Formats: sequence, C-alpha cells, structure tokens
Amino acid sequence: MLRLTWVQPEDLIGHELRQASQDGREPSAVAARWRAAGGPEAPLAAGASPTPASPYLRLLATDLLDELADLPSALADDEPTDLARIKSLCPDWPPAAGSRAARGEEGPPARAEPGAGEGGRREHLPGRSGTGEGTPQAPGRATNPRAAHPAALEAAWLGRAVGCLLGKPVEKLPLTGIRQLARAAGNWPLTSYFTAHGVPEDLLARYPWNRRSATTSLAENIDGMPEDDDLNYPLLNLLVLQRHGRAFTPTDVARVWLDELPAGRTFTAERVAYRNLLSGLEPPLTARHHNPFREWIGALIRADVHGWTNPGDPAAAAEQAHRDATLTHTANGVYAAMFTAAVIATAATGDHDVHACLRTGLTVVPPRSRLARAVRRAVRLAHEHTDFDTVVDVLHDTYAATHHWVHAVPNTALIAAALTHADGDFSGSIRRAVSGGWDTDSNGATAGGIAALLAGSPRALPERWTVPLKNRLATSVGDFHGTGFDTLARLTHLEATRP
Repeated sequence: MLRLTWVQPEDLIGHELRQASQDGREPSAVAARWRAAGGPEAPLAAGASPTPASPYLRLLATDLLDELADLPSALADDEPTDLARIKSLCPDWPPAAGSRAARGEEGPPARAEPGAGEGGRREHLPGRSGTGEGTPQAPGRATNPRAAHPAALEAAWLGRAVGCLLGKPVEKLPLTGIRQLARAAGNWPLTSYFTAHGVPEDLLARYPWNRRSATTSLAENIDGMPEDDDLNYPLLNLLVLQRHGRAFTPTDVARVWLDELPAGRTFTAERVAYRNLLSGLEPPLTARHHNPFREWIGALIRADVHGWTNPGDPAAAAEQAHRDATLTHTANGVYAAMFTAAVIATAATGDHDVHACLRTGLTVVPPRSRLARAVRRAVRLAHEHTDFDTVVDVLHDTYAATHHWVHAVPNTALIAAALTHADGDFSGSIRRAVSGGWDTDSNGATAGGIAALLAGSPRALPERWTVPLKNRLATSVGDFHGTGFDTLARLTHLEATRP
C-alpha cells in the first residue's frame, strides 16, 4: 500500500498539536479529544505512520486540524508574517541600497549586539580563532556590492554542496549516534566525510546511515554531488529569477514549482503547499492550510540565491526571501529565510566578517520572536564556550524535547552558533554545523555556503572537500542535471547584475 508521506491527516495532527503549543495557542482540549479517540502521536522521524488510520480517525483528524487553525495565538503581535508588520517591529531594518544611510552618510542607530549582556557589552573569548583553513580572502576580491564576484559565487555554490554532502549520511540520526559513528572511524572532531571503514557492524546496526544517502555520500562512494533538496531549491530560485525577475511573486514561485519540481522531491511544508496548490488554494493560504510544518526549515534552505543576487543589500534580499517563503511558511519559518538571505547578502560584498553578517541578519527578524531569541542565545553560547560540544549539548537540552529535528528555530540557532564558533572558517563551520545534529545536511549546506562565500574563491576551500564533487551536480530540476558549479556561478552572476 502506498503511504504518501507528509500529507495524511492522522500524521499531521500530532505535529500541529506541538506547533500550536510553540506558537502561543492552547491545544490541550483538542489534544485530549484526539487521544481519547485513540489517535496516534506524530511519527518521530518518518513522514508517515506505518499503517493508515481508520476512516473515523482520518475524518476526526481533519476536523481537529481546522479547529486548531482557529485558535488565537498569544504570540501574534510579536511574530507576524505580513512584511509590513515585520518591518514595523524591526527598529534596525537595513537601509535600502543606494540610500544615504547605506552609503554611510547617516550613522547607524546604536544597539546592543547579539550576545551582549544587559548593559550591551559584548562578551568575547580571548584568543578564539577558526581552524585556519579557508579563511583568506581571494586576491583582488571586488568590493563593489553590485560586482557579485563570480569566483565568490562559485565558492558559495560549492560550499553549499560540500556542507550538504557532509551531513547527508547522518541525517535523522540522534546526536549520540553521529558522535559514536565518527569516533569509531577515527573522524572526531570531523576532518573529512563520514565513512563506514572501521565502524563496527553492531554500531551501524544501531545507528544506520540515512537510507537515501548511504550509497552516494560516504567517503568511499562519493562520485559528484548527488541530488538533494538543499541544492534543488537554489536551482529552482535561479529559474524563478530567470523567468520572472526580482519582482517575482509567491504565485510565480508556485508556477515554477509546478512546471519543474516533481512532487516526490518535496517534503514537509513544501509537500503540503504543493498539495494545496493542486487543490486550488493560492498563496499565502498554501502555507497555512493543514500545514503543521510551516515553521520548519524548508524556506531557509531556499534563501541563498536571494542573498547571492542582492550583494550589499540585505533589505532587498530579505524581502525577496519573504516572497519566496510565504508560499510555504509563516512567522519563524519565514524569519529563518529572511535572516539567512540578509546574512548572505552582507557576506557577498567581501567587506564584513561573519559576526557582522550575523548581526545584520538579525536586523530583519522581529526581535521578540522565538527565532531572534534563539539565535542571540546561540551566538552568546558560542562566545562563552571553547568546546563546541558544550554549545551543542546546551542547545539540545533546550530544544530537543519540544521541537522536531527539522524545525527552523533550533536549526537556525545551531547554524549561527557554528559560524560564530568557527569564526567563519569554512572547514570549521561545516564540521560544527553537521556535528551538532538535527537537520545535518541542511545545516551543513547553509553554513558551508556562507563560510565559502566569505572565503571568496573555490581555491580557498580545502581540496579534500571539493575534489570528490568533480564539479558535477545531480538533480531532477529543469536542465541542470550534470551542471558544474562554475556554470551555476555564471548564471547566478547574470541574475545578480541584471537591472
């Protein structure tokens, strides 16, 4: 029997009950009715429970999803999805590129930096530095925000792929399993791709590699970059810009998806939105209707192209990411994409270190939102502890019991912590992001793309990471299968410099 994942009402209701608790609604009465009827909990890792529910439970789940959607949220004022309301809550929203403030003719407003104490004093760890790999800027790196240096874009595409590939074999595994597998192979802290060589069979039986990735993403079998949604979505957004330009709408994004993205290559919020489109719903309702994944990581992994094509203009990057994200996500799921796009747009100029980029990213996120609070705390932890495992343990103690491993809030916090602790170094950033668990391939991809962009050139990335990819990417999107990262950089450069 076909068990379609991520859309069955009996599987969605458990996720929606948890999401309701997180976004300020009171779902206890609905939860009691579901459990009294014998309704199951949400699947822990998979997208569907092993057996279908009875027709009664399926109908009940559908009704309860509607009831949960009508509950009022105590967090609505602090966590809007509408762009105008988001901007009204952000006192340090970046000035538009070309404005007097953006040119430095008006001083920026004073503010406490992320990680600052009550008095606004930033806490530093003396002597902290990265691993020393991949940090130098490429010679002659252009500083014109509109230059969109092709070498930097190639590095960013390549870094995104490397970080994703590093995390693919251990996606869905618990933190304990990731650490034990790496230690058994003599690869902890991570210095190379995961391998099964030297790992005892009983440990592999207890913590099996990700089923979809085991044959393509271990050190012994990597042969180019295998297909992954963390690369498919940047390709799709490249198509969106090519066909519709910077003024694209969420409906334009939907059209490109329906034309180019196989439904079977979508997951979580994207699959629900895809289903909603086929049911005749339009954005932004596609993001809200029976979609308990609307604050998960899917919009974040689509954000890179918006930053790459708006170098030096984090406000424009964030607004572009918002139009993309609201097809599938709301509130913190949207903020994660806006934050990432603004970080990348700032990094793309070559004028800022990773810490300045992260600070700029927070200026486009409502400061009282759960995502902003999580990122600020993660950055502070990364400054306080020299051992990154300690940072990870604190984050897991905070979020693991209450948030799904794909939720945007803990994953964005982990990405920010990894980049901060590694001081933007490429190898250090991807190692930390992946070793921290949760959505390992997505976190590795985002951290890798940002750190590689800061490095400025593919030559600045260690060859042990880049050579196995053979400048070749597999995908089911459009005509991109087999495309090289140098070609993708040229195509992105065209969109970044298009008027």
